[in-house]
Amino acid sequence: MTSLLVIAVVVIGYVAVTFAQVWLASDRDDARPADAVVVLGAAQWDGRPSPVFQQRLDHAAELHAQGLAPVIVVTGGKQDGDRVTQGAAAYDYLRSLGIAEEALLVEVDGTDTYTELAASAAILDAAGIGRSVLLVTDGYHSLRTSMIATEVGMDAAVSPASGGGGGAELMRETAAVSLGRMLGFRRLSNWT
Repeated sequence: MTSLLVIAVVVIGYVAVTFAQVWLASDRDDARPADAVVVLGAAQWDGRPSPVFQQRLDHAAELHAQGLAPVIVVTGGKQDGDRVTQGAAAYDYLRSLGIAEEALLVEVDGTDTYTELAASAAILDAAGIGRSVLLVTDGYHSLRTSMIATEVGMDAAVSPASGGGGGAELMRETAAVSLGRMLGFRRLSNWT
């Protein structure tokens, strides 16, 4: 009985500390010069970025305009029923904002954060670009995104496009970070 109580206290403490880390990271903007901005994918509707995705893309365009990175990598494959990948929708949207074609790289196979970032690292390598990246996602997703980027060999900082998120998002991220730390984010990606 005592050992079960100790285990429960340790698990609750671990999750509580992880929640605090996710919450603190959600409001931090670590924008700095990098080799590339990497925009994590989000929903698109028949080639038109969702409001969340558009906010990420607008933020990436601002970071690029500020001279923080010469290249933007847009990510995201197709979800069930999609005719267009998230990466292609993002590319078209950024081109419509006047971002030069030469400044854009597109990842179109990723279906989750791990696969998007692993593929982005390979794309940067193939293009001869360094792995110093400025990640653009939502605030609540910042901690997990930076941890995955480190796992795939990137030197990453996060500049969130939006605030910290609500309780549901923070709890989901707490669970994902907790499991990812214990099992590895790659293994977790393979399960989902």
